[in-house]
Amino acid sequence: MTTAGMNESTMVKDPGAAFTLLLSCPDGLPRSRVYVDFSISYDRIPHPDAKLEESINEIWTLQTEKNRSLYNGKKFRYGGHTLHHADGGDNKSSVCLHLGLTDYRTFVGTNLSPLWENFLVPSKDDSIYCQHSASPLGNGAIVKTADKRVLVLQRSLNVGEFPGYFVFPGGHSEPEEVGVLCHQMNKISKEHEALNDKISQEMFEGIVREVVEEIGVPAESLSDPIFIGISRRNLNVRPTAFFFVNCSLKSDEIQQLYSRAQDGYESTQLFDVSMEELLKMSERMPGCHRGGYALYELMIKANHGDL
Repeated sequence: MTTAGMNESTMVKDPGAAFTLLLSCPDGLPRSRVYVDFSISYDRIPHPDAKLEESINEIWTLQTEKNRSLYNGKKFRYGGHTLHHADGGDNKSSVCLHLGLTDYRTFVGTNLSPLWENFLVPSKDDSIYCQHSASPLGNGAIVKTADKRVLVLQRSLNVGEFPGYFVFPGGHSEPEEVGVLCHQMNKISKEHEALNDKISQEMFEGIVREVVEEIGVPAESLSDPIFIGISRRNLNVRPTAFFFVNCSLKSDEIQQLYSRAQDGYESTQLFDVSMEELLKMSERMPGCHRGGYALYELMIKANHGDL
């Protein structure tokens, strides 16, 4: 496992396609080796510039006036991670994700703001660099079919971010799924450990839920997700956790199910592609998903192509 590896910024013409790999786990980590530390210490730090802070409310007000359906839901905030390397014997490498709490309003007002770069702090430490940004942790899945194809969606032209771009299925894990609406400061140690475990479980259950809703496949056709790392789109500094999932269905069966997908309105078409085709499509992906492709490439190399 490695931290802060590949950075593609000058190598691509589309600034929205540039990415940084914040964490790479090419061997893949199962649920049992991905831990969570959920704490208020990983929440966003307000910016000292009062006018910049007030712009968050102003932008949200403008956006909600344009679109009354916007909902200020809670999101898990990415605040960094800790690696635990194997030291021989029966011990295996693991990762602990540092998660705080944020919301969609703050995401719109910081990461998606025209002033988003003003919220950044010059630092090589990502947790400091993005400390004033909402940075909700998205998720994405590399889904491989029974006939060795990879599933890719084309985003609708009606979505707010990157309309028409290619993406992997995904979205966000939801705090409300595990009953998290705020930080509970008086929790005893065992309760806090139990909550951390529930959130880690939601990370894995959440990506399965997204694949089911966006692609239309039944959950029982999907393998247990394997965590392969975190990429960050350089534009708007948006982080996304990626997972690898096998699907027991063939691509033609999946295409039939896609037409009835619950969240099909977010995309216009489902593609099942080879690695060569995926490489070409990655050039028309948002940076966070282009980073997901890079994580998948590293996983294939680590497994000598045997996936």
